[in-house]
Amino acid sequence: MLEGSKQYKNNKGVQENMHFVFLILYVLFIIGIGIFSKTKVTGISEFFLGGRAINPWMSAFSYGTAYFSAVLFIGYAGKMGWGFGVSVLWIAVGNAIIGSFLAWQVLGKRTREMTNRLNASTMPEFIGIRYQSKALKVASALIIFIFLVPYTASVYKGLGYLFEEIFGIPIIAVLLLMAGLTALYLFLGGFVAATLADFIQGLIMLAGVVLMIFYVMKHPQVGGIQNAVEKLGMIDPKLAQPIGPPGFITIFSLVILTSLGSWGLPQMVHKFYTIKSEKDIFCAKWVTTIFAAVIASGAYLTGIVSRLILDNKMPEAVDMIIPQVIARTLPNWVSAVILVLVLSASMSTLASLVLASSSAIALDLLKGTIKPDIEKKKLMQIMRYLCILFVLLSFLMAIKDSPIVSLASLSWGAVSGSLLAPYLWGLYWKRITKNGVWAGMVTALSITIGGGIYFGLDSPVIPVVGSIAIVLPIFVVPAVSILTEKIEEEYLKYIFNEKDIASLGEKS
Repeated sequence: MLEGSKQYKNNKGVQENMHFVFLILYVLFIIGIGIFSKTKVTGISEFFLGGRAINPWMSAFSYGTAYFSAVLFIGYAGKMGWGFGVSVLWIAVGNAIIGSFLAWQVLGKRTREMTNRLNASTMPEFIGIRYQSKALKVASALIIFIFLVPYTASVYKGLGYLFEEIFGIPIIAVLLLMAGLTALYLFLGGFVAATLADFIQGLIMLAGVVLMIFYVMKHPQVGGIQNAVEKLGMIDPKLAQPIGPPGFITIFSLVILTSLGSWGLPQMVHKFYTIKSEKDIFCAKWVTTIFAAVIASGAYLTGIVSRLILDNKMPEAVDMIIPQVIARTLPNWVSAVILVLVLSASMSTLASLVLASSSAIALDLLKGTIKPDIEKKKLMQIMRYLCILFVLLSFLMAIKDSPIVSLASLSWGAVSGSLLAPYLWGLYWKRITKNGVWAGMVTALSITIGGGIYFGLDSPVIPVVGSIAIVLPIFVVPAVSILTEKIEEEYLKYIFNEKDIASLGEKS
């Protein structure tokens, strides 16, 4: 008896040691990337855009790793897989086809060409130039900085839950570690560091998801996909059907929120700015689509079978579903890999979010509006400190008690709802006006803020609110534009490269 107890303690010690070894190696890797990248950053273009010379594979992995984070693995996959059953895979299909393939197909080439020609470095800057309005640029920048904080906080919370379950480390300690690490390697190397890290982290994510699915599906209480579907049908027949318990509207809303919603997020659109050339977009499109299909399917499949592994007993905190599944099903070394997988996904997303938000203040507000003649060296220094500030604000929100899914849903609804329609229509249709854009932004923010206040963060309808905030402005913007004064034709010819004239500047 004593020997058995001693053996258990030894095994547990080995597990913890292995996890800590993987964690320490990862931390050293991130710091090394930051130090190496610092030598490659000579100006603001390299710090934020990688010199617009990122190869297609790195661009694809950077897009994919920014797309999926702890919010997916810990928040969405667990909660939605448990509640939706098999039908949650529609979200994975949407992420691969709409959120990845069509995003590159529809937005990639046009964004790369127009932003490069117009010398626009950020989404707010493009909107300001396209609609000849400094006020719109400022509003866009403020929306990004304010409303990406909740999403970043949700990423931190997802990491905290995982570490607490595996290591027994208090969430506050985990959040401090992650905040410090993110701030450090971005401060050193900016987008160059983020892209180099994304490629390696993307490979870790792919390997980790494949291992996770293999061990989860072979678990005795699962017994393969077919057997899992049959067991779920015995718990509730709707869990095994194409449209699960929440119904079509909820599932469709989540597909829109997590797939179409990515089109209007600055940290995603940023990848189109930085790719080396337009011809590289074809390769990046397919690599990203495959990456998204593997990662999203793997995460949601784990969520689907969580009921079986946890004996249909939901944990006290819904965000603990996936961490408990990992703890029960995976060998020591695989759980260590998964730990690094979620950490990698989250660090990549965090880096993209922090760069997008800090650039909104440094490039769009400070240099673009308040002090256009600011020295480049000073601007880059300010942007580095803004990275630290944004991480700090996200940390402070993360320590509050709020659900991951709701934080992410409201954040995506506000940011993508405000920016997607002006950005998408602005790439393709001349008739869109700045008054139409203002109407779209007001619509998105009213729905998001009003819905959050009226229903509360814990309400299951929050994802529906977020998706409505994204979709409705797509119709509001052109409708109002048709009824309002057009932008002058000569300026539109310049924007759409129909006449080579000098920049006409921005009006307030």
